Amino acid sequence: MPLSREAILDYAKRKYDTDPDYPWGKLSDYAVLRHKKNNKWYGLVMNVDRNKLGIEGEGETGILNVKCDPELASILRKENAILPAYHMNKEHWISIVLDGSVSDEEIFHLLDLSYDLTQ
Repeated sequence: MPLSREAILDYAKRKYDTDPDYPWGKLSDYAVLRHKKNNKWYGLVMNVDRNKLGIEGEGETGILNVKCDPELASILRKENAILPAYHMNKEHWISIVLDGSVSDEEIFHLLDLSYDLTQ
């Protein structure tokens, strides 16, 4: 079963005391996770049309963008559900497709790494 956006937002709240920010009126379901001290983003949860991501299927899918070490990112992008980041720096960010292909544990670990990289 795919990890839900609510589970990601709940994790960020419990672990980092982060409340999601919704900065775009027209994209009201795009949730930004940012540090309280410096306002830097460490995560972005959104729904994106599969065609824009270059993946098969119709309609939208949930994704999580996280910052990632470029060397690790190049290895991770070889997995099916980890892509160059949608609308972010493709060298330093990745998009994780929330379709159940990546384990919850790995998603939370990558979110933790992103949090640490953006402090």
